[in-house]
Amino acid sequence: MEDESKMKMKERFGLRRDIFKEFLAEFLGTFVLILFGCGSVAQTVLSRGALGEPLTIHIGFTLGVMMAVYIAGGVSGAHLNPAVSLAMVILGKLHIKKFPVYVLAQFLGAFAGSCAVYGLYYDALMEYTDGEFAVTGANATANIFASYPAKHLSVVNGFVDQVIATAALILCILAITDKRNIGAPKGMEPLCIGLIIMAIGVSMGLNCGYPINPARDLGPRLFTAVAGWGMDVFRAGGCWWWIPVAGPMVGGAVGAGVYFLFIELHHPQPEKLDKINDQDKYEIITMS
Repeated sequence: MEDESKMKMKERFGLRRDIFKEFLAEFLGTFVLILFGCGSVAQTVLSRGALGEPLTIHIGFTLGVMMAVYIAGGVSGAHLNPAVSLAMVILGKLHIKKFPVYVLAQFLGAFAGSCAVYGLYYDALMEYTDGEFAVTGANATANIFASYPAKHLSVVNGFVDQVIATAALILCILAITDKRNIGAPKGMEPLCIGLIIMAIGVSMGLNCGYPINPARDLGPRLFTAVAGWGMDVFRAGGCWWWIPVAGPMVGGAVGAGVYFLFIELHHPQPEKLDKINDQDKYEIITMS
């Protein structure tokens, strides 16, 4: 009886078109990424370091990405990032017509995730700030949601930082999901992709906190602009906001191009691969 009711619900409410399913998957995956990632930042900032540190933030984003990929991977591929979607378009793994749909879902998911973190920590945020939301300074809280540059960081260095870090992300994702390379065991891809975030966090987080994702940064920044921090979130750091938007998109294209030119272009053709496998089998038989 229960299975029959589920079937009726599926027939009545289940989506038929793939693009709608993919939109929901990207939205929910990005939502979970922000919930765990920005949630770990909120716990660290609002506890004044008593219940968190940089390592726990790295772990929060690592696990957030991993769980998000498990949630959305089988439906949309779990891009969760416009730079990843752009790389897939460039490599012909995503139809360009789907690109704006994926990007919209990712931005909305990130915005909704910020709303959830704000609601989760609302009382702690009010106690910490006395209702005065600061973008910069000792009691700044806007950095819970979006990235801001370190004092030493120039605009050029910040842009280069985002290009390199995002290109590294794309390179590793392509290697993990490339079945004609070593690849990752089926079902282990989310764990491996999460570990990429850990590696980037512990090696490239000093300058600006490794946003490497336009949706992850701009969506929460828009939320802070309307939730009480004001337009200073766009003016701070010498109008820093555009760098974690443009830099990762350039990095996504660079990472896709480098992986294609250095690795994917040189894979043997399927028929040649079959001949090589047949030859290996023959050699194994003759050696036994």
